Amino acid sequence: MADITSDAVSTPRPSPSGPDQAIAEASQPGCRNAIPDADLLACVELLFFAYRDFTAGADAVLEEYGFGRAHHRVLHFVHRNPGMRVADLLDILKITKQSLARVLKQLIDKGFIMQRAGNDDRRERRLFVTAKGSRLAEKLTTQQSRHIENALSNAGPGAADFARRFLFAMITESDRPRVEALVKLASGMRAR
Repeated sequence: MADITSDAVSTPRPSPSGPDQAIAEASQPGCRNAIPDADLLACVELLFFAYRDFTAGADAVLEEYGFGRAHHRVLHFVHRNPGMRVADLLDILKITKQSLARVLKQLIDKGFIMQRAGNDDRRERRLFVTAKGSRLAEKLTTQQSRHIENALSNAGPGAADFARRFLFAMITESDRPRVEALVKLASGMRAR
């Protein structure tokens, strides 16, 4: 019978690459980042719970319309950026054309969004919310803004600035300039 604890040579496995390599390296004995410390792990879990509660109210409203979170994201960004191109929306959401097409079709068919050809390039599709779409977007934004306002109030002085800086730092560094321009961050919030 073979000794499973021996240091005998085993059949070599192919080396992982890309994300699999990072996971394999992190799981090696002695790797200090193999398991996050308790504070970081708590932050990961708190982020899951915060996101759950942040989206719960909006999810309930969206369900009344037969919509989901993808519809919400499309509606939100079109509402905040009237006339945005479909190509820009794809870049923001990082979803496939097929996924966006399905969601957009539903929002257009139900009268929440309309699309027009671009002024300079008639092949461009520019997106706008309708009055109905604007009302729904504002309802969802108001609900989520109140949730954030309550949380910031409970977190104490300076929480709003810290939260903006923290969330901004969570964004991939190469995306930060584009996100900063898109989100129209408060003047005091810059990459630091």
